[in-house]
Amino acid sequence: MAFTPLKKGLVLALLCSTSISVWAHGSHSHVMSAEEKKISQGEFSDQQVAERPLSDWDGVWQSVYPLLQKGALAPVFKAKAAAQHKSENEISQYYQTGYQTDIDSIEIENGQVDFIQGQNKTTCHYHSAGYKILTYPSGKRGVRYLFECRDPASKAPRYLQFSDHRIAPHHSDHFHIFLGNESQQALFSELHHWPTYFPYQMMEKEIIEDMIHH
Repeated sequence: MAFTPLKKGLVLALLCSTSISVWAHGSHSHVMSAEEKKISQGEFSDQQVAERPLSDWDGVWQSVYPLLQKGALAPVFKAKAAAQHKSENEISQYYQTGYQTDIDSIEIENGQVDFIQGQNKTTCHYHSAGYKILTYPSGKRGVRYLFECRDPASKAPRYLQFSDHRIAPHHSDHFHIFLGNESQQALFSELHHWPTYFPYQMMEKEIIEDMIHH
């Protein structure tokens, strides 16, 4: 079974806007501190970055790509177009490329990652490979957390990177994931494709609200 490879690698999708920085998730909301907001926008020092365990991403996660495909993200694109002084079509195309994936959901627990594609599932136990601080063409900085599947019999992606706008241990609110079989280095060069996942229990309207204010 084939997963959709991330062309070359991946870049941090800075889905930040200048609007209110509130992360609403299900029954709770997390209001970002001034420091958290700066970090989420790529403003931090190397000394602030720390290792993170895979358990920071534990849970069941849903891709947002199906929401884009059915047109549910139109309010998000409208808000981002206004904030960035771009056309809604430009924004829509940007996220169409960014969110595209055939991995419907991801389950993470006890170091194991399951990738669900329709009725098919691939799985592997992943080991930490550290992190990489990247500076993007925009001048923004981000941190990728790296993990590797060392089971030669597994059909899951060999190399995995998480980016969620955090730079130290903390459970993730949502994430962009970068997958491939070539190398971690190859994944660092991806600038346009960043499949994005939110908690499985979040309702469509909650995800949309989160995106508009993120």
